[in-house]
Amino acid sequence: MLARRFLSSASSSLAPTIRQLLASPPQPSAASVTVNGWVKSIRRQKKVAFAVISDGSSDTGLQAVFTDVNLAKHLTNGASVRLQGTLADSPGAGQEKELKVSDAEVLGACDPETYPMQKQALTVEYLRDHCHLRPRTREIGAMLRLRDTTTRAIHEYFHDNGFVHIHTPIITSNDCEGAGETFRIAPSASDPSIPSALDAKPSEYFGHPAYLTVSSQLHLEAAASAISRVYTLSPCFRAERSQTSRHLAEFWMLEGEWAFTSSVTEVCDVAEHAVRHVLRTHASSPDMDALWKQHPSEAKRAELQAYADASQPWTRLTYTEAIEVLAKHHAQTPGGAFVFPPAWGSSLQSEHERWLADTHVRGPVFVTDYPASLKPFYMRVNDNSEPGRETVACFDLLVPGMGELVGGSLREERVELLEAALDRHGLDKADYEWYLDLRRYGGAPHGGFGLGFERLISWMSGIESVRECIAMPRWAGRMLL
Repeated sequence: MLARRFLSSASSSLAPTIRQLLASPPQPSAASVTVNGWVKSIRRQKKVAFAVISDGSSDTGLQAVFTDVNLAKHLTNGASVRLQGTLADSPGAGQEKELKVSDAEVLGACDPETYPMQKQALTVEYLRDHCHLRPRTREIGAMLRLRDTTTRAIHEYFHDNGFVHIHTPIITSNDCEGAGETFRIAPSASDPSIPSALDAKPSEYFGHPAYLTVSSQLHLEAAASAISRVYTLSPCFRAERSQTSRHLAEFWMLEGEWAFTSSVTEVCDVAEHAVRHVLRTHASSPDMDALWKQHPSEAKRAELQAYADASQPWTRLTYTEAIEVLAKHHAQTPGGAFVFPPAWGSSLQSEHERWLADTHVRGPVFVTDYPASLKPFYMRVNDNSEPGRETVACFDLLVPGMGELVGGSLREERVELLEAALDRHGLDKADYEWYLDLRRYGGAPHGGFGLGFERLISWMSGIESVRECIAMPRWAGRMLL
């Protein structure tokens, strides 16, 4: 109780944000308020000056009115300021309240001649080159607030469903996916304080191979063997050289894992309900309004609302069924519909995924039960698999305009089959003894999924590339900060 009271007291010492001020009940006309922020625009007239002040807490800035124009003479776009004044109803269109300024202080000057973030439209490439300044733009500011509210919606969903949030390692000793797309860790120089036995390989992590994690799944499985429902939202790293609008070298992933499930349908259901919850939460978000004004039409946003509120579960297709409809469409299209002809045993290409979601289903679709040869070692082999055509209990969730958003599976809980899978994938069982132990000592049927957080933001907001869905993007050959 005392700690809570102390925290409440400490937080109340902060001046209110512009968002809080705009949402606050009417104040006495003589009540003075303090506004901190940056000048987004300044307009001077002979007897009055107007400035729009933003502190990034909302898409809407606060109009400041200077009846003493001398108070505004040192204000320039980009300058940080502290204003004193009173809030009043605004007679102008576009805002309900405005600040009548009685005192102004420039905290950080900004030279308008050299300031890189001028008012005119700035290209995506220009903003990527100035990513340390691009949060000042309306679009990136709205995206960052959307990330924040999406994170809170995710935590809300999992908390309400009995999951425990776990902090998983960033540095790992294995490649969860087995694709070899890991960043290997090495110290910048040998540390003389480390015993020579540990420093035998200066290119290693204390003498052992170590990598930046590509997924938290295996560690979540360890946690889920004791705490039956766990999840994490954490950074992941892939050293792939993809230059598409859907790939980053550093990204964030939502991953859930839970014990006592033997149904891939249940795993699909949890993934679907989590995404639906996020979509419903953002149906009336002002930041979605700001982003959709600059991107796809309001009709597209209405589609997202329809996906969230659909009375039936999202469509489910097996991989085999998907290949059949793809092959039929390809054969019936003169010259072929796809660059890569669909065939059983081959991976679904991006063009296949988008056609299934955009054209065939016209909505989100789960594709389940892929061939075992296409998937990582840990996925559970289906009991009804045909010899030579083994499939695994897994799924990819494909969404319109994006393609793959979520991937998940049941995990192989049978020790002997997991050992055989490790052998087939050429992995050293000694490196996975701890993983096998989870099955040997009270292992339970379990499953889970991973969702690309930037892809979710891109899909909801209409932002074309995931590089504009994270504050400081990193992709192959690109790291400015």
